[in-house]
Amino acid sequence: ELPDFVIRLENALVAPFVAAATFIGSMGNIPLATVLNENGILFAGLMGFIYSDLMVPPLVNMNRKYYGTRIALYIAGVMYVSIVITALILNYSFDLLGVLPEGSRKVKEVTQFKIDYTFYFNIVFAAFTALMLYFNFRTKKMETDGGHDHEHGGGGISFKRVVVYTFVLIVGIGLVIFLL
Repeated sequence: ELPDFVIRLENALVAPFVAAATFIGSMGNIPLATVLNENGILFAGLMGFIYSDLMVPPLVNMNRKYYGTRIALYIAGVMYVSIVITALILNYSFDLLGVLPEGSRKVKEVTQFKIDYTFYFNIVFAAFTALMLYFNFRTKKMETDGGHDHEHGGGGISFKRVVVYTFVLIVGIGLVIFLL
């Protein structure tokens, strides 16, 4: 069992990366923070996640364009450190005052590895994501090559058609499951 401080620090350190990976920004991070809270994230991680909407990748990219890569990474680093420190200060301040909110589930309840339906869904959607990335890179390569590295007989299926057919299939399967 890890000490309480280490778990809080871990939550505060990881939260900005989770927020950056979601690309949600300030409009959707509060509902997602609620979901995270219900699934065992501690208050320090929650505050770090909410505060991290100030450091989303598009904003870091904009800083890179205006100020250069070195300064953009410096700004992102300062923001990251300030997010972690602020999350920990808020966590311990609320705890000191006795008003630290508790999540509905403890971390121990949700930190377990099981091979169940979510495992198989993760594998299916990881393969689907890999396929979509393949088609995306293939399409971009054709665009950068001027589109002349192909036959004009229409021998392949386009990226857009694959996406459309995939989502039609997903909706169809969902309807069948719903009707059963």
